[in-house]
Order: sequence, then structure tokens, then C-alpha cells
Amino acid sequence: MDVNNKTIVLEFVFSGLTNNEILKFFLFALFIVIYFATLVINVGLVAIVKNTSSLQNPMYYFLSYLSLVDVFYSSTITPKMLSDLMSQRRTMRKFISFYGCALQFYFFAALASIDVHLLSNMSYDRYAAICHPLHYMSIMTKTKCLHMVLVAFALGFLQSSVQTSCIFSLQYCGSNFIDHFYCDIAPLLKLSCSNTFMCDMVIMSLIGFYGISSLSTILISYVFIIVSILKIKSAKGRQKAFSTCSSHIICASVFYGSVFLTYLHSPSDVNGRKSKVAAVFYSVMTPMLNPLIYSLRNQEVKKVIVQVIHNLSPFHTSFKNV
Repeated sequence: MDVNNKTIVLEFVFSGLTNNEILKFFLFALFIVIYFATLVINVGLVAIVKNTSSLQNPMYYFLSYLSLVDVFYSSTITPKMLSDLMSQRRTMRKFISFYGCALQFYFFAALASIDVHLLSNMSYDRYAAICHPLHYMSIMTKTKCLHMVLVAFALGFLQSSVQTSCIFSLQYCGSNFIDHFYCDIAPLLKLSCSNTFMCDMVIMSLIGFYGISSLSTILISYVFIIVSILKIKSAKGRQKAFSTCSSHIICASVFYGSVFLTYLHSPSDVNGRKSKVAAVFYSVMTPMLNPLIYSLRNQEVKKVIVQVIHNLSPFHTSFKNV
């Protein structure tokens, strides 16, 4: 294709979630509540873990980093999406600059990958706790946990750098209309007027490798965990062992399920309504659900939260001052 006669794209225009004005108002109200809840709950959980001595163990160490990553992960997409929903008239363009799009994609891809690696780290932690309880603290040392977190961040930003360089080194000329509410792989590749074969192969290889390796870690860990739980003779012991990893199972299932719904479908529906709904779920909803699931299903965290609320309540404060 001769790109010399085409207009070079300097910005992209999003289709957004909907053009229905009533629905836009409802979605804006819903998502702004979800976004602020995400910030408050995740930051609160990080503060609780850091300042509570009973939560100073590897599981909560990884959970605090997962919450921290989820704050930034949600913030790469949600504020722009909320701004676009505020555009009340169809004539108002929901645009993003070329470099703004590259920056949004870079951090979104990096943080999503870090989330995946942290979830796999947490499955290994549960494997060590249940399958090797007597050696748990010697296996999951502070140094090892720190190294696991650093590797997750390094791999996340590395693969994101490769993907971003590949996608935004392509030529974009002609249409700049992205039928989505953020800069994602498939709609960007669809707009390019370059040959995207090599970029497709690189991205598919990276996503396949990181996705399969992290998912395999989780599945293999839980195979060993289930075998160990089945060997426990008492029903109460089996229930207690399973309860320590049930929150992680739910979080991993929600994240991977929504991602698979987004990316594992026919090419003809790559930018369809179902894809947008699934993308909303894993980019907006999941960062709020992760800490909620751990908080509601974990007795230790619930006790600390209740104590914090009790200490901050006006009645408790006035009672102490009497």
C-alpha cells in the first residue's frame, strides 16, 4: 500500500461504550463509584497489611502488591473512559493522541501482566503453605518473596515494551477510528496500513508464553494442593486447608475468565459488544473485586477491618475521651 497519499494518524478516536445518552449517564455514575471504591479498598488493604503484625506473611505480602498494582491498572483505563462518558453530544470526539495511546497501552499491558504473575506467585505460596507446612517459612523467605515480586515487575514491563514497540512502530494512515473505549491490541492492528504479520506473531507468542506459563503454574500448584488436601483425614482440616486458598481461586478464575472471554473469540466479533463488556469487567471491575474477595472471605482481614472501623468510629473516640 502506498502510504504517501494517506494522512498520517496523529490521534485516535474511540467509539466509546455507548451513544445512548441515558445509558451513558447511568454508566458514568456506576463506574465512578466503582473507581473510587477500587482506590479506597485497595489503598486501604495495602495500609492494613503494612500496619498489622498478624498479616506479616507471604500471602498478604503478595496481596498488598496485587492491590497496589490494581490501583494503577484501573487508573490507566477508567479515568479516560469516565471522561469520554461525560461527552454528552455525539459530535464531541473521544480522542487520544498517538503517544497518549502508546502510553496507555504500555502501562495497561505491563500492569495486566504483573497481575498475572502475582496471581501465579500466590498460587505457589499456597502450594508451599499446604503441601510443605513445616518448611513453609524456610521456603517462602522475605528475600525469595521480594525476588518473585521483582521478577513479576521486570517481566511485565519487558513484555509490554516489546508489544508497544511492535504495535506503535507500524504505520497508521487513513482511518483513526477505534471501535473500543481504550487502546487495545486487536483494534490497533486492524487500523494499521502496514503488514502486521510479524507483529501478530510476536504478540501472540508473548501473550501465549506468559499466559500459558502463569496459568500452568496455578494449575500445577492446585493439583498438588488438592492431592494434599485429600490426604487430610478430618473434614474440618480439609475445610480449613481449602479455605486458605479459596480466595485466590476465585480471583484467578474471575481474571482469567474475563480475559479469555475478551480475546478467545472469532475475528469477526473482535470489537463486538460482548468483547467490550468482558473488557470492562477485567479492566474496571476486577481491580475492585480482588481485595473485596480476599477481605470478605478471610477471617483475619475481616477482624482487622472491623477493629479499624471500630477505632475510627465517633462513638469509640468519644468513649475513649470520657
